[in-house]
Amino acid sequence: MLEELGLRAGHTVLDLGCGPGTDLRFLAAAVTPGGSVIGLDHDPAMVDTARARTAELPAVDVRHGDVHDLPLSDRSADRARTDRVLQHIAVPRAALAEIHRVLRPGGRLVTGEPDGETLAADHPDGELTRVCTRYVAERVVRNAAIGRQLARLAAEAGFTVPDVVPVTPSSWTPGPPTTSSAWSAPRALPSLPVTSPTRRRNPG
Repeated sequence: MLEELGLRAGHTVLDLGCGPGTDLRFLAAAVTPGGSVIGLDHDPAMVDTARARTAELPAVDVRHGDVHDLPLSDRSADRARTDRVLQHIAVPRAALAEIHRVLRPGGRLVTGEPDGETLAADHPDGELTRVCTRYVAERVVRNAAIGRQLARLAAEAGFTVPDVVPVTPSSWTPGPPTTSSAWSAPRALPSLPVTSPTRRRNPG
């Protein structure tokens, strides 16, 4: 996903839902000299951590904010990314429209989201597995089907979607077929993330 951004020196890049700032350093290295990175998160504790981790990087500005209402001017950024953020927010369509607003013509958004409804796990107790996966899709994740909806929602927000890359990660949690291992297996088996690099449609 970071490679798909196509970052260059001088770019202004947004890391929306930046969390503790894990990728801010990489982004700053890619856009300097002359560029800047704005990390945004709704969790004050995450913002504090991200600020502390990047305090020595003058190109990085970490802000507290809401992706539904970005504290940024129209057409003020060249690149934006979200990574497993839209699955948790109230209105993904509104957030995508906000990102479209703040990107310059020719700007690019790269976003990756899981499809929680495709979560699968193997366990001898099939009914328990089904209960667990339904619980994740219906109660744990707010927008469980966002992975499959992402390209359509981005297009509806005004983006041109040149590519969708489906990825199926999997892992195995060894252990005896007990109740505890049944519940650990779905957490260890992510669903189908869809990475959708999108370019802002140039109105000109």
